[in-house]
Amino acid sequence: MQTSKNMEDQTHPRIGVLLGGLSAEREVSIQSGEAIAAALESRGHDVVKIFVDHDIDRVLRQTPIDVAFIALHGSYGEDGCIQGLLELMQIPYTGSGVMGSALAMDKLKAKELFRLYNVPTPPYYVVDREDLDRLEETHGSFGFPAFVKPRRAGSSVGAGRATSLGELKERAEDASAFDRSVLVERFVVGREIAVGVLDGRALGAVEIVPKGAFYDYKSKYQSGQSDYHFPARLTPTRYKGVLNLAERAVACVGATGATRVDLLVTEGENEYVLEVNTLPGMTPTSLLPKVAQGAGYDFADLCELILARASLGIAVDPRAPSRSVSAPAGRGAVRD
Repeated sequence: MQTSKNMEDQTHPRIGVLLGGLSAEREVSIQSGEAIAAALESRGHDVVKIFVDHDIDRVLRQTPIDVAFIALHGSYGEDGCIQGLLELMQIPYTGSGVMGSALAMDKLKAKELFRLYNVPTPPYYVVDREDLDRLEETHGSFGFPAFVKPRRAGSSVGAGRATSLGELKERAEDASAFDRSVLVERFVVGREIAVGVLDGRALGAVEIVPKGAFYDYKSKYQSGQSDYHFPARLTPTRYKGVLNLAERAVACVGATGATRVDLLVTEGENEYVLEVNTLPGMTPTSLLPKVAQGAGYDFADLCELILARASLGIAVDPRAPSRSVSAPAGRGAVRD
């Protein structure tokens, strides 16, 4: 990605870690942001934590930073919104650009791209909130079990398995509380695998064994709720194939930087991509740090690798006026 402004331009940049946000994943984002800030500070970086709310544009104008380390999850953070704002303000940022973020976050559009580029993904359909009264007709002969999730959300919020029409309606109602559009997938029985990808190259794959029915919010963020195996318990040939498939999925949506690809691996020698995460969790139980550690990078190393790739996705016209900031804001939304 060619840019006119990136981290390498700054000798001693001030890093703003953006955390919190407006989605249902706010608490997870705070955990990620706190861990990232602590890791960067331990390496001698100048870090300020910026808690994101509706006034983030004002806060960014009043808080001079040279680069934004995005630790947001879910809507308004992972979907291209904050990336677009940072582009306008000419602040280099970590993670994927506006388009890659938006496409990966939208599970329907991502799946359409997977199908276009022959990346296997479970069969699916989408139903809007106002059409839930016709769900039985829409579902038709799709069959059970099925897996229901909001079209644009993460961390398994609002997601659940349905084994009957009654459960399907309940799960769809739950999911519609987080998004007006609901994705229904064929439930695939298989091992849950997560692949960490950096700059389009897979670092490795970890296998998740949740102690509950599936890898839900509790399994992801409560210690002791899941077991992990790195590297994933696959034959060498299949392991290599899973890494290759993850790289193809990332390329499909145009994601860049550090990403995580979630897959299912069946006993019948089939693999299915579920989604690409452009801002993977960075909590103590998160999967990308586990993969990075297995590849030889500790948590602070991973944070610095992500930081080094911060950039603007759109080249700035040299004729455009330079970005200006006001005096630093008070300490209501910003914590040093």
